[in-house]
Amino acid sequence: MAVCAYCKTTVLKDAESVKNIGKMSEVLEDYSPLQIGSSGVFGGNAFTVIGRIQLRYTDGMWNEWYVMFDNGKPAWLGDASGQFMLTSEVPGGSHFPPFSTLVPGHPYSIGGQTYSASDVRTSECIGGQGELPFKVGQGYQVKAADLRSGRSFMTLDYSDSEQPKIYVGHAVTLDEMQCQLLREDEQIKQSAGKYHGKISTLSCPSCGSNAAFLPGLTSTIVCPSCHAQLDVSASTAQVLAVASSVAQIQTTLQLGAEATINGKSFQIIGLMRVADNESTQWTEYLMYSPKGGFLWLIETDEGWARAIVLDEWPIWSQEDSVLLNNILYQKLYRYPATVVFAIGAFNWRVRNGYRTEVVEFQSGQNKLAAEMTALEMTWSQSAPVSVDQIHAWFGNTVNAHKQNTEESLPQISTKFLWIIGLLNLIPMLLAPDSWIPIMLGMAAIYYPAKYLNSLDRGGA
Repeated sequence: MAVCAYCKTTVLKDAESVKNIGKMSEVLEDYSPLQIGSSGVFGGNAFTVIGRIQLRYTDGMWNEWYVMFDNGKPAWLGDASGQFMLTSEVPGGSHFPPFSTLVPGHPYSIGGQTYSASDVRTSECIGGQGELPFKVGQGYQVKAADLRSGRSFMTLDYSDSEQPKIYVGHAVTLDEMQCQLLREDEQIKQSAGKYHGKISTLSCPSCGSNAAFLPGLTSTIVCPSCHAQLDVSASTAQVLAVASSVAQIQTTLQLGAEATINGKSFQIIGLMRVADNESTQWTEYLMYSPKGGFLWLIETDEGWARAIVLDEWPIWSQEDSVLLNNILYQKLYRYPATVVFAIGAFNWRVRNGYRTEVVEFQSGQNKLAAEMTALEMTWSQSAPVSVDQIHAWFGNTVNAHKQNTEESLPQISTKFLWIIGLLNLIPMLLAPDSWIPIMLGMAAIYYPAKYLNSLDRGGA
């Protein structure tokens, strides 16, 4: 099957005839650097990207790029939120669990190797491009499960029967595949979240304000003004949900703030406040770089951390420890995490009340976190970042605010001094000579507090 790049007409080669089977929906341009015509090398064999289908599920969207190697063998290059998986179809067997029994995070022994299910879902094709190996159209249903073991990757596709088609391969990076003819950074920036010729600017249909940060892989944004959740996967933006009230939450870093990290330019495209079951809250900032992909900055009461989603999964047998790169991480906490506030663009459909189950592990200062929902599981790795480093990255865009409920040291000390003054008012009137040591004592309280607060503001 082929989709005309100009008019989107879908042409199906059926035996000796060529049939026009209608038009295929346009794909939503996203943050992917890949495009039809991109090329690379894997395992010593060169390949070219010749087709793409775009798939959508409840909370997100991803691309499946159809690639053809120079030796005539085809493969699929999965592209989800900056992670890439290269797989090829292999002969199937009869010893696979039914689709309905698969659960994310659970281990499964397949072909003598233990895999963990990373996601189990039914998705829908929403668009296509180029040449494809089978008939597909808008509304085509895909029922599949992805499984991981280290960098090994397996997809079980139950779309056509109870016995799945099997695709096996590895997690890869574009650098490892020596990819060429990728989209330019400026091209990605200008097109991400847009349909060609259909959306040039986006006004929030809920409040009318300009939503400057367009979505990427999930085509979902949260309006910075009214916090309406917007779906722009159609030709016009649609309101999915509107917050009943706009929370006035200050954050240390602002939406749109830019930083240079390891020589790559990143920008904050989304931020959210998250809470656990004990009402402890922290802020997570999603950053994107055309060259560096996605990363997270996490701000808690204990400090800052930088986190990335892992391509290589640790070995975890549901015990109190996991092993990654021969390093043992011990279980630290297990807790539910719930989104209480979000603005900006995200690589999945974030919303207030979105909940995941988190299991944290620690080795030294580094941590691993497994995040699980009913449909998927991800692993991330984080390392601490100093406040000075945050300032070096973001410069004067850092907001040195304090929460409205907090008071600075001078404010606290001033109230304390008023109390001391009132309590000592009568003694000072009765004994005039006593005011000197009392005033010296009050100064000894106030000025150190003021000095410490100035240091705190200077370093924040």
